[in-house]
Amino acid sequence: MKKGYWVASYRMITDPEALKNYSALAGPAIEAAGGKFLSRGTAIEAHETGWVERTVIVEFDSVEMAEAAYESEAYRVALAAMMGGVERDFRILVGV
Repeated sequence: MKKGYWVASYRMITDPEALKNYSALAGPAIEAAGGKFLSRGTAIEAHETGWVERTVIVEFDSVEMAEAAYESEAYRVALAAMMGGVERDFRILVGV
């Protein structure tokens, strides 16, 4: 079974308080769903058309776990806390 990964790149943070509220809820929800944070923070470098903004990478034991975590009620509550405060690109990837 291949691992699943969340990759979230924050293009713009217009309400840092909304991001703080989201993070307080999202971290426990993600970890409860089996997610392990591999990296989170502002990029130290960006090349080509990259953005030097916050990026988060989370590993799950399977793609199904990654999808279930995103659909979980606890994570939905976290998402609601950040709505309107950030613009981000969010993807679920299959490990190689």
